[in-house]
Amino acid sequence: MTTIAIHNGHVIDPALGQDGIADVVIVDGRIARVGPGEGDAVIDAERIDATGLVVSPGFVDLHTHLREPGFEGKETIRTGTEAGARGGYTTVCAMPNTMPALDSRAAIESVLREAEASARIRVLPIGAITVGRQGKELTPQGELQAAGVVALSDDGDAVADPSLMRHALEYSTRFNLPIAQHCEDPSLVRDGHMHEGWVATRLGLRGRPASAEETMVARDIALAELVGAHLHICHVSTAGSVALIAAARERGARVTAEVTPHHLTLTHEEVAFADDYVHIRYNTNAKVNPPLREEADLEALANALRDGVIDAIATDHAPHGVNDKAIEFDLAAPGLTMLETAFGLSMRLVHEGRLSLPTLIERLTIGPVRTWRLDEIPGLQGLGTLAPGALGDVAILDPDAEWTVEPEAFASKGKNTPLGGKTLRGRVVATIANGQIVHETERMVAL
Repeated sequence: MTTIAIHNGHVIDPALGQDGIADVVIVDGRIARVGPGEGDAVIDAERIDATGLVVSPGFVDLHTHLREPGFEGKETIRTGTEAGARGGYTTVCAMPNTMPALDSRAAIESVLREAEASARIRVLPIGAITVGRQGKELTPQGELQAAGVVALSDDGDAVADPSLMRHALEYSTRFNLPIAQHCEDPSLVRDGHMHEGWVATRLGLRGRPASAEETMVARDIALAELVGAHLHICHVSTAGSVALIAAARERGARVTAEVTPHHLTLTHEEVAFADDYVHIRYNTNAKVNPPLREEADLEALANALRDGVIDAIATDHAPHGVNDKAIEFDLAAPGLTMLETAFGLSMRLVHEGRLSLPTLIERLTIGPVRTWRLDEIPGLQGLGTLAPGALGDVAILDPDAEWTVEPEAFASKGKNTPLGGKTLRGRVVATIANGQIVHETERMVAL
């Protein structure tokens, strides 16, 4: 048996309501004991001194683009999960916009085989809603569930046809699968490349209005309520969407939602490089769909996350190559790489006093698990908690450590981030997945 004893850390486990100094002992890939001094009597253990550090369950990401199969030049399961490990993630849910799309048993099984062979952390596949993600024909949901998918999504393309979306939602009730929708009306965002606001006007770029998201959120909530399905809203970005989701939940609708660290902390002004007022250039690394919005939206999103209207923080990690970004803005691919910076960027809310650290950790751990009921899946019982018998997934965190983002040092193949050269406060110093240390910084090695 492999034993790891983590000593004297500040253990925060929102699933159990635990918030205090304790030891965590992992034996043979499972949490064995948690409590003050519990590690002292353990013999033949690998020991970690977590004094002054926070110990939490490993993070769970509901929205990761691993790109494999088909786009291995952007990312692979190996590099993407290595990036996840560095970010404190022990479980990532892989989006289906691959080539071929994850729309068949064969495609799902291929991803799971590769994950078994090369992944550093747990990979849970998400199946496509429609064949080829073309928005025309539904996939065989029962077959995909049997193959191992945990949800269905056509992300980054919305299912635009309302009749097809209704049938997808209705069909999903037979299998109790969440339908995760990228809510942007294609007819309203056509030829738009960033938030419709003053920055777009100043740069001469067509905008993507907030109403494009909000009208589809409203439509899909109505359809989900009609058939009693579980609708999950991906990467919420506007105050209007928050209001719609809150009202639906008050009515008892099965609606859940996620928000990204970048939509919580960055505005559309990140798109503009300003040498001075006259010479303004654009930053394609800040191009993402849905686009970065305005301060009022950020405030509404943070409040919704704090109050539980938004259930989880999800990265929408979207790695791209240099040739996808170092081109004209309207031709550049949308998306940014986020797994390795998610904790540090999200910690801005804590340091600004807008979110407590236990709440942030809840939205990164048991929050995502409960959102999709992942712990009800065979083999995943105990996901997102440090309860005895739970999966041996742990993140060790330094909430006050300052570090400079160096994209060239990312494990991810994607270096596309607007955070390059910026200082973040809050860092993952070690990650343990299934009882194995999969990431540790120089600081942790020195302890």
